[in-house]
Amino acid sequence: MKKIFIKNLVTIICINVMSVMASAQDAKTIEQAYQTFEQQPNLKYGMASLTVIDAKTGKVVFSKNGETGLPTASTLKVITSATALDLLGPNFTFKTKLYYTGEIDSLGTLRGNIVIEGGGDPTLASARFPEMNEESLLNKWVYAIQNAGIQCIEGSIIGDDRYFNGNTVPGGWTWTDIGNYYGAGTSGLNWRENSIGLNFKAGSRPGDKTEITSLTVDSSYLNIYNEAITGPKGTGDNVYAYSAPYSTKIYARGTYGIDLKKTIEISVPDPAYDAAYQLQKALRRINILTENEPMTGKQIDELGMTLDIHRVELDVHESPKLTDIIHWFNQKSINLYGETLLRTIGMYSGQKADTEGAAEMVKKFWKAKLNIPEGELNFVDGSGLSPQNRVTTAAMTKIMNYARTRSWYDGFYKSLPTYNGMKMKSGTIGGALGYTGYQKSAAGQEYTFSLLVNNFEGSGSKMRETMFSLLNTLK
Repeated sequence: MKKIFIKNLVTIICINVMSVMASAQDAKTIEQAYQTFEQQPNLKYGMASLTVIDAKTGKVVFSKNGETGLPTASTLKVITSATALDLLGPNFTFKTKLYYTGEIDSLGTLRGNIVIEGGGDPTLASARFPEMNEESLLNKWVYAIQNAGIQCIEGSIIGDDRYFNGNTVPGGWTWTDIGNYYGAGTSGLNWRENSIGLNFKAGSRPGDKTEITSLTVDSSYLNIYNEAITGPKGTGDNVYAYSAPYSTKIYARGTYGIDLKKTIEISVPDPAYDAAYQLQKALRRINILTENEPMTGKQIDELGMTLDIHRVELDVHESPKLTDIIHWFNQKSINLYGETLLRTIGMYSGQKADTEGAAEMVKKFWKAKLNIPEGELNFVDGSGLSPQNRVTTAAMTKIMNYARTRSWYDGFYKSLPTYNGMKMKSGTIGGALGYTGYQKSAAGQEYTFSLLVNNFEGSGSKMRETMFSLLNTLK
């Protein structure tokens, strides 16, 4: 028995020694590859940071500039995802309520309002979830209203967006971004991912005016001014929309390639109003008419009005589970989801519904959980769209490695896209590129890593190639 114990102990010691030797060799290989990487001319005026952790032990295998904050772009989404999953739980859902105020008389006239009360659900009416898309949801609500015996509405359809104090965008976002689908603000009542599509017809020659032939959804209450011109063949989509929250004016500017056939997605300035507008239209199709125009919760507050306290609930719509929302959040890098999740984290962890307050709550969470200094998580939104974000690769990699230990890790791992044959989240914004993820080497070593590059020169595709070459040392 003693001999068997000694034999097993020797085997364990040998395995540990071999593991340490392999890790040391890998560290040397990574270091050599990194030295070559950082010396490339494209980084003459820029900076890179790489942190690699032994996924099983949590020990740092390699780190260069690991404690220097750099722009994250969309790699920040993994921090928002991990925080939301840990605090809210993978089965968390958002709820949206449909109710009416007032009374229904004997003739079926509602002497009150129909209210859609938002709970922040970023997936409400999203086409990514076919069973919960706009048509399905409107049909469900129309049926609920019919089933209540309502045949006419003396009041309004109200989109109550006050859960997050209306529709806002983070302070660090740029004017070029916020009018476009990826820069859509987050509302207490999000709707159809707060976007609509514009279909263009190019002119006959470069420089000619373009024409907006149709919208993907009726939004005739908006005034869209088309200033986009026809671009040369092969130049693709360079159309940008300019609008502000609550504005009804949208300007489309830039170029639309002469050979392009693409729907241009732009943001909706007031998603709560759009939700109310679309429900009113759906009711009108079955001859249930409303006396007044649609309204929003913010408008009610601004006018000093109040809603009747007598409410009758018609429907409670529940969103997909958080783990399913995270899947699309990371796979398609949907900024709206990140901003909604961040503000929801703030609401549930400290009643901080504003973006700034919620970001501070996330910093405190990771300080308490992993002792990460708040200075290493200097971010101002939940999606990475702001150019003001600064996070260290050391902090990001620690959080990514922590995720491996959690019960929700499997869903989180599956949410990460695959690039270069590696499971990792990417990020790109104005001269910044990043990747963070997991990799198992041919020798069986498991790594967690984060690589950020800032202010590089040349094309993004060329920089990605060199980043992939560096990360290939982990394979």
